[in-house]
Amino acid sequence: MKLVSKVAALAAVSMIALNATNAVAADTISEFRIGILGGENASDRLRAYACLEEKAADLLGVQVKLFAPADYNGVIEGLLGGNLDMAWLGASGYAKVFLTDPEAVDPVLVKVNVDGGYGYYSIGFARIDSEINSLDDMKGKVFGFGDPNSTSGYLIPSIEIPKLGYSMKPGDYFADVKFTGGHEQTIVAVSNGDIDAGVTWADGQGEWEDGYNSGALRKATDAGLVDMTEIHEIWRSPVIPEGPIVLSKKLPEDVKIKMTGLMASLNSLDPECAYGVASGETKGFMPITHAAYESIIAAREAKSKN
Repeated sequence: MKLVSKVAALAAVSMIALNATNAVAADTISEFRIGILGGENASDRLRAYACLEEKAADLLGVQVKLFAPADYNGVIEGLLGGNLDMAWLGASGYAKVFLTDPEAVDPVLVKVNVDGGYGYYSIGFARIDSEINSLDDMKGKVFGFGDPNSTSGYLIPSIEIPKLGYSMKPGDYFADVKFTGGHEQTIVAVSNGDIDAGVTWADGQGEWEDGYNSGALRKATDAGLVDMTEIHEIWRSPVIPEGPIVLSKKLPEDVKIKMTGLMASLNSLDPECAYGVASGETKGFMPITHAAYESIIAAREAKSKN
């Protein structure tokens, strides 16, 4: 699967146009509001998106505002409450939005990896000097997870790790299971020895020493928060579908078309900006539909009933 920005943009535009009859759109907008998921320092998130803020303002001709809540739920509730117009959600976050209100947002684009796919992994990791080499070495140890609404930072490992025979109930196998607040916090906590191991997200491509090509480990490496030679991978999930960029269904159709086209073309328009927004090296963004997330929605719904 190859991404050619202009083709992707046109395809995405066509997809939105087909859904036009389902949208309840206002005639105009006075501002455009972009939510940025938690998981790293708010100032770093805002800095990474500043270039997108400027481009969107030039394109739409209105003020663009960035919002970087402390946790994932802040963005989710912003979309559900109509206080945000666009966000890049994780698959589990999208599932929560859809299960709460199927008419809130449309998934329009997904990040494409260097190899052309759009999968990624939940990566379990520990310090090398901890002598923890696998989950077998985690008995009586503290395991860290990011955010309850994170796909790789909670949902998938909370399902897949028990399948391997390791209870997620604190005290059963692990001494404790803690939420750190986000991917960056988990990485720093493991690196500093505050917890024994944790999970985060990465595309699993490229070199470990670089933090892979894209993901939280790459962002932390770029920021100088972690030395990848001091930690190593101890567990990896099955492949997870990358979360979607979503737009509010209430937006005017021309705004949806313009923003989808901008995001689909960002990698060719401004590679440095795309690198920051996409958390590393990618091929950009390609069209995606709700169907890609049905398995994650089912997993989240089943998890909520346990």
